[in-house]
Order: sequence, then structure tokens, then C-alpha cells
Amino acid sequence: MSLLDQLADAHIQTAIDNGDLDNLPGQGQPLPPDEARHVPAELRAGYRLLKNAGFVPAEIQTHRELREVEDLLAQALPESETHERLSRRARWIETQLSTSRRGRALLADRTYGGALRQHLAHGDDETDDGRR
Repeated sequence: MSLLDQLADAHIQTAIDNGDLDNLPGQGQPLPPDEARHVPAELRAGYRLLKNAGFVPAEIQTHRELREVEDLLAQALPESETHERLSRRARWIETQLSTSRRGRALLADRTYGGALRQHLAHGDDETDDGRR
């Protein structure tokens, strides 16, 4: 055990002995799942640093923008100039996403997830082509 580990353990033990860690929010509850479990161990510190600073991968930001445009599109009057402009913008964003592997994965998940949610919401057992 390194000197730093020993020092940290000593501080933690002192806090426990003084009762500083008693009655904390979430005490006795399981820890939330690690959001960075899919990130290689050697990259997790950098990943968390960027995440805590508010940086997200470009594909995630672009996907958020697509969702915002789609929300606006749902509120726009059909066949209006605004609707057409938003439709073009949504197609452009989808094109941008389709140029990267992570972007394609986001689009595929979105398409599959939407179809699955629609299927479950309707409660039917048939596919679009009539198969069961």
C-alpha cells in the first residue's frame, strides 16, 4: 500500500471515529451503477473529468440537437415554411450522425427503440408486413 493510500485510509478512519460519516444521505443504500463502466479503466479518470466539466462527445450533442429539432417539428403546423425548414434541419443532422460509428449507433438505437415503444404501446403482435 502506497503512502498516499495509507494517508487516505487514516483520514477516513478518523472521520469514521469522529462520526463525521454518520447519517449521510443515501446511507445504507446501494451505490448507483457506474456510468463509466463501458470506458476502459485507464480512460475513466479523463472521461469523468470531461463529463464533470460539461463536455460530451460530439455525437451526443448532435443527437440532443436532433431531439430538440424533432420536438419543434412536432409542434409546427404541417406544410408550413417552419415545418419544411425543421424537416430539412433534421435530415441534415441525421446525415451528420450517420457519418460516424457512434452516430450510426445512436440513430439505430433511436429507430429500433421508437419502433419497439410503438409496438408495445399498441399491444399488437403483428409486424408491419402482417407476420406474427
